[in-house]
Amino acid sequence: MALRKRPWQNVTGDLIGCVMHARFYSSKVDFNKLRPMILKRIESRAKDYPVRGMVPVAQEVLRARAALYQGVSTLLNVFPVMTCNLVAQLAPPGVSNGDVQNDDDNRREQLSNNREERSEYREIDEERTKTDEIRIYGEGIGFCQEVYIGEKGHLIQTCCGYKRRAKNRVHEWISGGLNDILVPVETFHLQNMFQDVIKHQQRFDFDRVPAVVELCWQAGANPYDEDMCSSNWNLENVSTAIEGAESLSPHELKLIANRTLRAWEILRTGVQKLLLVYSAKVCKYCSEVHVGPSGHKARLCGVFKYESWRGAHFWEKAEVDDLVPPKLVWKRRPQDPLVLVDAHRDFYGHAPAVVDLCTQAGIVAPTKYHCMMKVQGLSGPAQLKV
Repeated sequence: MALRKRPWQNVTGDLIGCVMHARFYSSKVDFNKLRPMILKRIESRAKDYPVRGMVPVAQEVLRARAALYQGVSTLLNVFPVMTCNLVAQLAPPGVSNGDVQNDDDNRREQLSNNREERSEYREIDEERTKTDEIRIYGEGIGFCQEVYIGEKGHLIQTCCGYKRRAKNRVHEWISGGLNDILVPVETFHLQNMFQDVIKHQQRFDFDRVPAVVELCWQAGANPYDEDMCSSNWNLENVSTAIEGAESLSPHELKLIANRTLRAWEILRTGVQKLLLVYSAKVCKYCSEVHVGPSGHKARLCGVFKYESWRGAHFWEKAEVDDLVPPKLVWKRRPQDPLVLVDAHRDFYGHAPAVVDLCTQAGIVAPTKYHCMMKVQGLSGPAQLKV
């Protein structure tokens, strides 16, 4: 008889235990009194930043960034870089490439000249403003951004085309520049790390600065410090190449390439350390980056297929590659032909554009890139002799 009652007793005991250990939360909470306490805690949290131990790291990152831009600008005067012809793919039918390029230049100039007249932009329809900004800044446009370091481009059919045009075709190569190697990533400049979230109507009230500079700025470094060789922190628009780079000897080019590659590694390592302390966000569906504890509310997401409510971004944690894109390119090895062909694309390797550019000067790439570059790999199918 006792055995028959045991299952019932076990179930009853479990129910009584759940009721005894249950927590009943009261809804009698005055949020009006709780809100000032939360805001005060957020304001007091700002006193802990910037972290003193991370200030030297931020300063080192800015110095490495300045050395990197100077080294890449110098090497570009010696070693040619090719990029896919974006203008040719971006031009619609019946419009010449020059007309599209002039139209884009006029839009950029108009945007910069009217920056002071921000009140007029607020009156523009949101959808029209959003479309113009997407075209000006190039967000959400699926054109090809292929880059190749060499005198002639490769024949690998990886051109993604533009919208409804043919995919996987041969690239149309033109001469590249600094921004093709070091992709500029800009973000809104915040006066205070814990300031209010930027709204869509306030997007013209804040300057756009490089994301790495903004991260170092919030970490306590001064980008205008002359001792850090970065008084002109916006180095994408400044020519920092060494004069007479064409007349440098091979040994001098190796020294410049070695210093540039070392600056590249210091920059990425330093940004990774800063991201462990300071938060940065990146949109899940586009390349927009925001340095701060929370993302902004500017509705500029250009990926229409995955567009959320009225073009708002979908923020997630940013990584090093989001702030410092590696820009992978096809790597031509000594055993490869002069022009890479599409038939043997599976045998070729890749490398970051900065690493490939530095190896052109004769230095050896770090070991961690050898697997990606397929240093000891074959250049094509092995031919068996019978």
